[in-house]
Amino acid sequence: LGVGVRTVQRVYTELEADGVVVTEGRRGTSIAAATAPTDATELAGEYAAAARRLGLTLPEATRLLERVWSVGPVGPVGGDQ
Repeated sequence: LGVGVRTVQRVYTELEADGVVVTEGRRGTSIAAATAPTDATELAGEYAAAARRLGLTLPEATRLLERVWSVGPVGPVGGDQ
C-alpha cells in the first residue's frame, strides 16, 4: 500500500492509547472489548451527576470534557472563560 512502517506503528500506538485495540505480545493485536471498564463507567456516572448538580446542560458538559480531553485540566468550571 506504500505506507511506511513507522506510520503503521504510530497508528497502532494511537489506537491502543485510545482503547480501540489491545496488543498482547506474541498473541498480536486485536480489537478491544466493546464495553467500557467498570471504573470508567462509574467515573462517567459521577461526572454526569456532578455536571447536573452544577446546572450544566449535556452539551455544556460534553464541551467541557472534550476541552479537557484535548488540552488537559483547565481549573474550576468557568474559571478561565
